[in-house]
Amino acid sequence: MNVPEPVCSSRTSRLAGLRAALGVAGVDGFLVPRSDEYLGEYVPPSSERLAWLSGFTGSAGMAIVLGDRAALFTDGRYTLQAEAETDPALWERHHIQEDPPETWLVRTAPGARIGYDPMLISEAALHRFEAAGVTMVSLPANPIDALWNDRPAPPRAPCVAHPVTYAGEESAAKRARLGAALAQAGEDAAVISDPTSVNWLLNVRGGDLEFIPVALGFAILFKDASVQLFMAEEKLSPETRTWLGPGVSIAPPASLAASLARLGGQRVRVDPSETSSWFAATLRAAGATVSEGADPCLLAKACKNATEQEGARAAHRRDAVAVARFLAWLSRAGCAGGETESSAAARLLSFRRALDGFAGESFPAISGAGEHGAIIHYRVSPASDRPIRANEVYLIDSGAQFPEGTTDITRTIWTGPEAPPRALCECFTRVLAGNIALATLRFPRGVAGVHIDAIARRALWEAGLDYDHGTGHGVGSFLSVHEGPARISRQASPVPLQPGMILSDEPGYYRPGAYGIRLENLLMVQPAPDGDSGKKFLAFETLTLAPFARRLILPTLLDPAARAWLDAYHASVRETVSPMLSAEDRAWLEAETAPFH
Repeated sequence: MNVPEPVCSSRTSRLAGLRAALGVAGVDGFLVPRSDEYLGEYVPPSSERLAWLSGFTGSAGMAIVLGDRAALFTDGRYTLQAEAETDPALWERHHIQEDPPETWLVRTAPGARIGYDPMLISEAALHRFEAAGVTMVSLPANPIDALWNDRPAPPRAPCVAHPVTYAGEESAAKRARLGAALAQAGEDAAVISDPTSVNWLLNVRGGDLEFIPVALGFAILFKDASVQLFMAEEKLSPETRTWLGPGVSIAPPASLAASLARLGGQRVRVDPSETSSWFAATLRAAGATVSEGADPCLLAKACKNATEQEGARAAHRRDAVAVARFLAWLSRAGCAGGETESSAAARLLSFRRALDGFAGESFPAISGAGEHGAIIHYRVSPASDRPIRANEVYLIDSGAQFPEGTTDITRTIWTGPEAPPRALCECFTRVLAGNIALATLRFPRGVAGVHIDAIARRALWEAGLDYDHGTGHGVGSFLSVHEGPARISRQASPVPLQPGMILSDEPGYYRPGAYGIRLENLLMVQPAPDGDSGKKFLAFETLTLAPFARRLILPTLLDPAARAWLDAYHASVRETVSPMLSAEDRAWLEAETAPFH
């Protein structure tokens, strides 16, 4: 007998279908993370289960579906977006830090059995639910997949070589170095589940994700420096197989469970925060000892080598030309009323496409005019697109991928022609003061991002203002624009900052319904002169080269050191970028970067 496939076309019917499936599975609720099996920020269309179910398209979030209630949890970046994209008749909306999902579950459904897909949640996240007293039930199959009958096929873009001229180190050398570290730690192997780590380790890249140039796959690194790569074989050409070399064996993803089972009796490192809980469970079932530890590639990847550092500088110099052309164009077009959020983003993309080596955007551009700028991770759509009007605030957060490096920059401008309100300029200048305070910081080795986050907020705090997001995230080298393990945030991240790390510096201020301000440069950690006691110090090198909106700056609100830094920074922008601009754009840049004293 043929059973027709379930048809779930509306959000209401999708929820109803999921609830029926949970009843069959014998659970009272189901956890729906945004993540895929790689637990990454960006996922292919085939893994957008949360968006399919709820309508929420942000890059971070989690849903819990019970028999009579459904809740969506997001952080401060997506609060307004979640309200706009989900039906309040179907979904409760909660701040994921202020009302964590596990706390909500204990309060809302005490004693409930909650199903989960073990491939979509880390062991650390799973333990948070269990520690709170939630009964978690691993399901053999994700019930959403059976309901999603028009689900896209998984990506199959080619995996290609990333030359050493960009990577700066042979894959064999990376594998030998990290394999030796595993042996020294008494570990036989390590699961590498983050595709950016796999691609970094093997010096390959791909096109499986729209904004991160990676080939999706898992790997096992052994202490003898050999690697077993689990990747769809049709993605690997003979040339790529030759590039990988004899130390890398290739196996189909379907053989992953069997390969893990063969590690019984061995000690295997698994990152409890970055790896699906399925891996640890499968290894333990096989009799392996799971050694909880960080992905061995994570720190090595974050500390860019000399080649990657120079590549980052080159990428930012190149990207600066497109950004300057865009800002100059916007200074002329912004007050004319003929552009929209989407047309402005498209114009910036066109300037970037004209650059040598441009390989794509590093994330979807956040192009927000007026009130949309207050939505921290706003993404323009045909339904939300609106004109950029004269005399309002416009925020553009964007980035680019080049083989040499990855960029990420945010600028906020006033569209004119009238003078901006002084209150707005005061807020802008306080955000700028925070950006400069972090960029000019000298700090001792051993300091982590959590220790310096407040420095970027001080000028805002003095006026009773703040922002509901971290101040900085790590950035990869022709990889993810959001990279661990270091970040600058009030949320504890004790990883010390180290030379070669690239982090964003992006304080902001947001007035819902009115405007948003965010100013972002990328910084690279560098050694600084030692202290008088001989203590080792570090400092930041600013990579981004673009002017800050002159009309919004109140120089009297900046202390003399900050004004001097700003003038020197603008001089560097002018000297570096001007020779590559047209006469008209060069004149604009020279006026925009003129010294304040």
